[in-house]
Amino acid sequence: MELHDVWFVLIAVLWTGYFFLEGFDFGIGILTKLLARNRKERRVLINTIGPVWDGNEVWLLSAGGATFAAFPDWYATLFSGFYLPLLLILVCLIVRGVAFEYRAKRPEENWQRNWENAIFWTSLIPAVLWGVAFGNIVRGVKIDAQKEYVGTLGDLLNPYAILGGLVTLALFTFHGTVFVALKTVGDIRVRARKLALGLGAVTAVLALGFLIWTQADNGDGKSLIALVVAVAALVAAIGAIAAGREGWSFAFSGVTIVAAVAMLFLTLFPNVMPSSLNEAWSLTVTNASSTPYTLKIMTWCAGIATPVVLLYQGWTYWVFRKRIGTQHIAE
Repeated sequence: MELHDVWFVLIAVLWTGYFFLEGFDFGIGILTKLLARNRKERRVLINTIGPVWDGNEVWLLSAGGATFAAFPDWYATLFSGFYLPLLLILVCLIVRGVAFEYRAKRPEENWQRNWENAIFWTSLIPAVLWGVAFGNIVRGVKIDAQKEYVGTLGDLLNPYAILGGLVTLALFTFHGTVFVALKTVGDIRVRARKLALGLGAVTAVLALGFLIWTQADNGDGKSLIALVVAVAALVAAIGAIAAGREGWSFAFSGVTIVAAVAMLFLTLFPNVMPSSLNEAWSLTVTNASSTPYTLKIMTWCAGIATPVVLLYQGWTYWVFRKRIGTQHIAE
């Protein structure tokens, strides 16, 4: 396996980790409107991710940085062609981070309500747009012979990509609901279980349609295995939450995300960004990659730094592993 193939796999792993962790993060932001009945319950939801939300976003920075260094042509075409939706995601992530920190800085109800509204919308919008973006990457976009995107914003809003956005929205919200059930006690935990059942059914329908569509267009034997694993894991997650086994349900919903993202990258390889105008103009792991020397240095750096980051983030989750409830929130 060549180094550019290795880095394609590593970037896939980084995106998988980001969607796994930031997925329930976005889901909880959305649940501040769907599940919480009052400000105290919203504080409980926000506190479940309070110690970890910023660490979860490190995976996005790593994925973006790795793409820039390992596949500069992919990075350039992606961020120029998808400039407006990616800019909107970036603005949402900035406002979302500020909202988490500033929400409790003042006691006025309007102040806190406005920041809570910001958390909801800046969680919902990226949850949709990431699905739209990856749907277009897998489907293929208008790339010319100079490796430049020549389509319009309207071209990105096609039925396949929109369905992908609905899938990520539903899947992240379901993932977040299961995480709430895992991390809370009392009435909010019971309601999270019930909500997860309904969300799970909706997610299953949307995800099955999207994955079958993907398999029909670009799939092979490997992607079919990933599809089966994703669907089976989602069904298992719904069954586990129905049985009150939140830990198993969260693990299975995580496997669903991992398998679904793996399927997208399996259908993409060896392309990194297919051209819908001419297959010969597609960006591949070969024609979009950096030099072997650059990839070699990156591999050494990643081999040293990645275990440290994983150990630290794992330790953070272990320290803040206990459940919380409204009784833990001061008046």
